[in-house]
Amino acid sequence: MESTTGDHRPNEDVELGIDSEKKAVEEVEFHVHFSKRAQWLRAAVLGANDGLLSTASLMMGVGAVRTDPKSMILSGIAGLIAGACSMAIGELVSVYSQYDIELAQINRDVCAGRTGPEQVAELKSNLPGPWQAAGASALSFAVGALVPLLAALFIKSYLIRLEAVVAAVSMALLVFGWLSATLGKAPVMKSLLRVLAGGWVAMAITFGFTKLVGSSI
Repeated sequence: MESTTGDHRPNEDVELGIDSEKKAVEEVEFHVHFSKRAQWLRAAVLGANDGLLSTASLMMGVGAVRTDPKSMILSGIAGLIAGACSMAIGELVSVYSQYDIELAQINRDVCAGRTGPEQVAELKSNLPGPWQAAGASALSFAVGALVPLLAALFIKSYLIRLEAVVAAVSMALLVFGWLSATLGKAPVMKSLLRVLAGGWVAMAITFGFTKLVGSSI
C-alpha cells in the first residue's frame, strides 16, 4: 500500500504543476486582453470628451455674438463634421506609421532568420488596424459632439439654450470623467472636479473672448 501511494504522488504533483502553470498563463492572457480593451475604451472616452468640449465651446463662442438658434446649431454641426474628419485622418496617419514600422521589423526578422515563415501570419494579425482606429476615433468624437447639439436643437429661447448646453455638457463631463478615472484607476472625485472645471473654463474663455472680439468688430 505504501509503495502504491508513493507511486501516485509524483503524478499528482505533476498534474498540479501543469494545472498551476495553465492557470497562470490564463491569468496573464486575461490581464493582457483586459489591458488592451481598457486602452481602447479609454481612448474612446477621451475622443468623446474632445468632441464634447470642442463642439460645445464652438457653439458657445458663436452664441456669444449670435442669438438665433440656426447659427448655433450650424456651428455645432460644422464642428462635429470637421472634428470627426480631423480625428479620423490624424489617427489614420499615426497608426499607419506604426503599422509600417512594425511590418518592416517583421520583414527584417524574417530575412535575418529570427522569425520563421510560420510565425509571420500570426505576427501580421497582431498589427494595429489603421482604418479601425480612424473609424473609432471619428465615431467617439461624433458621440461627444452630439451632446451639446441635441441640447440646443429644439430650444428657441437664447438664454435657456445656453443654459441647456452648459447643463448637458456638465452632465456628460461627469460621466466621461468617471469612466476615465475608472479605466485609468485614478481617484474618481479629483478626476470629476478636474474634468468639470476644465470644461467650464474652456466654454467660458471661448464665450468671453468671442464676445469681446465680436463687440470690437
